[in-house]
This record gives sequence, C-alpha cells and structure tokens, in this order.
Amino acid sequence: MNQQHYSLADRLVLQLDQALHTLVPGSNTADRRSPALLAEESDLSEAEQKLAAGLMRINHTGEVCAQALYQGQALTAKLPDVRESMNHAAREEIDHLAWCEDRLHALDSRPSLLNPAFYALSFGVGATAGMIGDKWSLGFVGETEKQVCEHLEDHLERLPADDHKSRAVLKQMVIDEKKHGDSAMAAGGAELPLPVKAGMKLMAGVMKSLTRRI
Repeated sequence: MNQQHYSLADRLVLQLDQALHTLVPGSNTADRRSPALLAEESDLSEAEQKLAAGLMRINHTGEVCAQALYQGQALTAKLPDVRESMNHAAREEIDHLAWCEDRLHALDSRPSLLNPAFYALSFGVGATAGMIGDKWSLGFVGETEKQVCEHLEDHLERLPADDHKSRAVLKQMVIDEKKHGDSAMAAGGAELPLPVKAGMKLMAGVMKSLTRRI
C-alpha cells in the first residue's frame, strides 16, 4: 500500500522505526558504494586522525538531523507529492549516513552521543515546518541544503591533506545535497525570512560545536 494511504498512527509507527534505524549504529545499508572505497589509502598521524574523526562525527550528526527533518516534514506535509518527495530525499540521505558511519569506524571513532537529542529536536522542527505549509517546508529544505553545502565545503578545506577517503565522501555529499536543495526550490519552495536563516545557522553552529567532541 502506498504510504500516502497510511493512517496517522501507521505513519507514526513508521517514523519510530526510521528513528531506530537512524540512531542505532550499523542499522543502515547504503544503496550506493561509498566513494571512500575508490579513494587512496593514506597513513594519518594521530592528530590528523583525531581531526578527521571530529569532522566526520559532525557530518554524521548532520545526516541524523537530515533524516529527522525529512521524516518530520513527511509526517505533516499536506500534499501527497510533497510527502513522497520528502521520503525520497530521506532515502537518498541514508547513503550519506552509512558512508559517514563507515568512515568513523575506519578512523577508530564513533558517532556523537548526542544524536538522539538532535534527532528529536530536528524532527520537531521538520514537523512544524510541514504544518506551516508545503511551500515553507520545501523552502526550509532548500535553505537547509544550502547551509549544509557551505559547511561541507568548509570541512573539505579543513580535512587533513592526505585524508583522501573522507574527502571523497564529502565531495559526493556536496553534489547530492545541492541536488536536493535545488529540487525543493524548483518544486515550489519559498525563500525563508532572514531571521529564520540566521536561527538555522545558529542552531547548526551549536550542533557542530557539541558533536565534534561528544
């Protein structure tokens, strides 16, 4: 049965299942091979490995938040095609989640312990955006992906020069995130007010500061 015919209770159960898959390590399998598999292996110093792990932990948490945002928006979206668009984007983001998790494991590190809290917060934000209206929900996706691309570009500059595997993952993520943002705006997304954009940047800054080490 198509998800658009599910009851609210059905969709809540599906959301709980998706939350568990997002938050429990090893629960997601990427549809696409990780770009890291094709990149050159390099020996990183202890300091370089710690730096790369901190950055990839932030990116992993970002993908946890992306899952929660999309799922929250899908739950409250008014138009079936918008709901399906959110679900489709969330499925594509699972690749990023799995790639970042694999890279953290390779760097002998772990995901942030704060992920459950950030998932709950992001889900609430996404659900609220969906309730306000589909054009604003799509606009929120467009602005979110724009800001994500900006911080990924920053991480590409900050990664150790020899960490080719993490770099390959982030480069593909930039391509995918830009596509999601452009698609949302093309589907009718509205430009968000400047105070909302500023608030999103502030919240993202808090998340990055906390998850790099915790």
